[in-house]
Amino acid sequence: MTKDQLLTRRRALLAGAVALGAAGTAGALTLGSGDAPAPAPVPAAGAQAGRPLKPSAYRLQPLTGYGAPRTRAAPLTVRHEPFLRMSGRGRTMVLTFDDGPDPRYTPHILDTLAEHNVRAMFFVCGEMAVQHKELLARMSDEGHVVGNHTWTHPLLTQMNRGQIRSEMERTSDVIEGAYGERPQWFRAPYGAWNRAAFQLGAEMGMEPMAWTVDTLDWTTPGTRSIVGRVEDGAAPGVVVLSHDAGGDRSQSVRAIRSYLPELLDSGYRLTVPPRRFA
Repeated sequence: MTKDQLLTRRRALLAGAVALGAAGTAGALTLGSGDAPAPAPVPAAGAQAGRPLKPSAYRLQPLTGYGAPRTRAAPLTVRHEPFLRMSGRGRTMVLTFDDGPDPRYTPHILDTLAEHNVRAMFFVCGEMAVQHKELLARMSDEGHVVGNHTWTHPLLTQMNRGQIRSEMERTSDVIEGAYGERPQWFRAPYGAWNRAAFQLGAEMGMEPMAWTVDTLDWTTPGTRSIVGRVEDGAAPGVVVLSHDAGGDRSQSVRAIRSYLPELLDSGYRLTVPPRRFA
């Protein structure tokens, strides 16, 4: 299936996905260091490529798949809502990018992040990751966090449990092979969550993450529009949703070159959630 055909198929799911995304993120949680996240406001539903609507004082050392084996943490609690923001002191935000990696756009976003020494999260699709493993390796080397966004970006609420497991497991396997460790975060395509997705994610050691601010970059609204949504939505704890694949993401590439230095100059610290395993 070509990328144009994939885009057409995904856009056909938009109407149902928007409603499901809104329901799936209701009552979403706040990312924090404690075991009992506090309730947080729910963002407006959106969509991207058929989807609803990732100088800093926080720095991570480059990740690596080598060294002594890590001790596994206790089994995760099965959530009923995804996290959509993070808690912590100061003006802290998280930038997230979905659907990649795409060699046309992802390297440019990584270059901008590296220029400003900022870490971000990339929720990758297995069918893209398996073709561009070198980009996952670069994300690892540069300290970014890679999350699971399924293999083919399907609407999980229309799949059975076995199909959902396959989508998630195959993607985690590719991530582990190219990135160096299995993902600790999962984002449902279209923001459409169901009980099976929460349960299977927890079984695989992944926490569910949504977002607070949607750039709507999948609609290609123009670079200024994307920049404006990020800057207008900036606030402590915000998680920003953008895309580095799934269509023409040249506007997203230009936008981050504009809003990232502006956020840093305004005193925001762009970081990623803490790792559970040391």
